[in-house]
Amino acid sequence: MDTAERLELATRNTAEVVERSELEAHFEEGDPSVYIGYAPTGEMHIGHFTTMRKLADFLGAGMDVTVLIADLHAHLDDNKSPFDLLDARSDYYEASIEAMIDAAGADADRISFVRGSDFELDPDYTLELLRMAAETTLSRAQRAGSEVVRESDSPKLGGLLYPLMQTLDVDALDADVAYGGIDQRGIYMLSREILPDHGGEAPVCVFAPLLSGLSGGKMSASDESSKVNLNDSPEEVVEKIEAAYCPAGEREDNGVLEYLEYLVFPILDERGESLVVERPDEYGGNLTYDDYDDLEEDFLSGELHPADLKPSAGEAISDVIAPVRGRLNDRRELLREAYPEKYD
Repeated sequence: MDTAERLELATRNTAEVVERSELEAHFEEGDPSVYIGYAPTGEMHIGHFTTMRKLADFLGAGMDVTVLIADLHAHLDDNKSPFDLLDARSDYYEASIEAMIDAAGADADRISFVRGSDFELDPDYTLELLRMAAETTLSRAQRAGSEVVRESDSPKLGGLLYPLMQTLDVDALDADVAYGGIDQRGIYMLSREILPDHGGEAPVCVFAPLLSGLSGGKMSASDESSKVNLNDSPEEVVEKIEAAYCPAGEREDNGVLEYLEYLVFPILDERGESLVVERPDEYGGNLTYDDYDDLEEDFLSGELHPADLKPSAGEAISDVIAPVRGRLNDRRELLREAYPEKYD
């Protein structure tokens, strides 16, 4: 695979790359390293799966991939995870991520897993964090983390340290590329700005699009109807998709289309399979799609109606998460220990 092919694979289905030319240079030099961090807070859902699918592309492009289970971040962000649940939630996140990587057609054994508490408490890290804190204004830290860290009229100090620690993580993990949702943009732009002054190099930043919620607008972790959980039953998945916001001929805020574009079709392509939308003969009969663009074109033109799309989309999405669902159901103790208030 030449540089152009590796670059295309590493950047497809992304929201933004900063800067593409820098990533190309890394590929010219060898096999760049990339990391993504997950703070183990609430249960993982299908929105996380889309970023997992991208890790399969990175592996295919010959990149070294590290997943950071950012346990200390989960506590610093307004105590979203109580300190005594960090280990249990980290275990659950790691198992879920491994299952998603395997389901996406990649080999989870090729990914390195690291926990923040393994290195973020080291003296050198702490000293650099204090130096960085001394040079960064409160407003700059707040602005960087505004899309990620829970904000209030009286912000806690932990939330202000969060973006600085995420910046230092890039250097501590020796990452050439920082990968995350587009909501992470403010933090990683801060990293590119200040990390060179603290012994590191400005990372290339690759951002994933954020999926819309099934009820329209932004996906909410606290709204069960806006997302598909990884352990939802096939019936629950189909029911959620059937009830989803999916207006005929409209693309904006259409979570059903986004699930298909960023998750289902990449995995179908990996398997060499197509999506079949079943329709009664009087409405034209079944439709078969080998790629997402054709499906979207038919949907926007009115050839494909939401009532026909939703049942097939629900089954396809359920099929994609089935291996993950199975592994989590086989290890129910992970959920019970991580979220005792829900599963006890």
